[in-house]
Amino acid sequence: MTFETPPPTEDGADALSSVLAEVRGVDAEVASAEARRTRALARAGHLALDATAGMRASSKAAEMALREVASEIAAASCLSDRSVQSQIGRAMTVADDFPATLDAWEAGALSRAHVQVIVDAGMPLPLERRHEFDVLAVATADGLSPGRLKPRLAALAESLQPTTITERHRQGRETRCVRVVAGENGMSDLVATLPTVLAVGIYDRLVQQSAALIDARAERHHASEGEVRGASARGRVRDVSGPVGNAGGSSATTPDARSADQVRADILADLLLTAAPEADPTRVDDGPGTLGAIRARVQVVVPALTMLAPTAENLDPAELVGHGPIDATTARALAEATALPWDRVVTHPVSGSVLRTDTYQRTAAIDRHLRARDRHCRWPGCISPAVRCEVDHTHDYALGGATDVGNLSHLCQRHHTQKQFTRWKVRQLAGGVLEWTSPTGRVYIDEPLPYASAVRFLPDEQPPPPSPGDREPAPF
Repeated sequence: MTFETPPPTEDGADALSSVLAEVRGVDAEVASAEARRTRALARAGHLALDATAGMRASSKAAEMALREVASEIAAASCLSDRSVQSQIGRAMTVADDFPATLDAWEAGALSRAHVQVIVDAGMPLPLERRHEFDVLAVATADGLSPGRLKPRLAALAESLQPTTITERHRQGRETRCVRVVAGENGMSDLVATLPTVLAVGIYDRLVQQSAALIDARAERHHASEGEVRGASARGRVRDVSGPVGNAGGSSATTPDARSADQVRADILADLLLTAAPEADPTRVDDGPGTLGAIRARVQVVVPALTMLAPTAENLDPAELVGHGPIDATTARALAEATALPWDRVVTHPVSGSVLRTDTYQRTAAIDRHLRARDRHCRWPGCISPAVRCEVDHTHDYALGGATDVGNLSHLCQRHHTQKQFTRWKVRQLAGGVLEWTSPTGRVYIDEPLPYASAVRFLPDEQPPPPSPGDREPAPF
């Protein structure tokens, strides 16, 4: 892109022109810095590949070498090693397959958004066609916003494809997946990557189901109005309004005011959480097989005071481990609905460290203690919930490591493997503190996340505590 500085004008335009020039100058500096960082990350990735030169591309050693490099950069930058490894992979793609784009980016002619559009459009092309696309894409981008550039690049990439869209769709089906993207206020996006016809069909079914529910809701509302009028003539009135179904809707005495979007989300949640999959190879008759019996599993920490006084939940909120705070109503509903025993965690009143755990039912005391203490994977920066992690001997059992809470911690499968097959070292200090040493000798301390202390200093004006009659028993 080229920009010319206009001649001076009156009416304050000179000041605006100065600001514009400064903004454009900073944009060029930022673009250049981002491009240089991309080159550096690409070099880091090639260092890992060079360390495993001569090995098969699919060997575990190559993957471990890349994880090792990514973890070194991530720990120094206080980032997730998964995120940095992803950045390294993308940086290598840009540097190796789109060199013209990277040069233009470093020169300030392209923004990060332009580069993103170019790389996304060019990635489906085979390697031998990407360099041609790269040169043409940089020329096409001149003077266009990323939004206007995207459809032009899609057409350009299609013209360079050596195969038909039918053949590519057959390959694209292999990328189908489901993932969760964390949001705010206890909400997240559930994203499913599916063949377009299935995705559109699923959405259409949800639209039809939500429309049928809303129509039935309207019919019940009209019927209730007629019943109210008839009952009023006889001197009595009753409320028969309420939602059709109970997919996150209102109670039987509260009108269902959910929007169509909300109804579709509730129906989707009900279908996924309660329905038995048709493609269940474990089915032996007309009933659901093993897959249909599987239920959702989450790890939740619910402070006792939050259960007793939910209006004070901000002081010590309930937590969905690995995802953040959740509202007191959801936490209380989970506590009341679960058939599993609750672990009672006794914590230090000031530091919040775990002192003792117990339960009324017979369980593995060590596992209870570790789940309560760690809550998530203990690799620096990782937030995988402990219920999805493996319990690892910090000092290997085969080398004489003891099986007790002072030598055990939770590691997700990725980081458990990384501990075993890379040069990262770890030792466990008192109180469950892990001391990680990276391949370059840097030391990172990972401490168990403490629970909120029992001693709090509150403002003078506070709502009165609930009376004994308002309190409900704790779930343990």
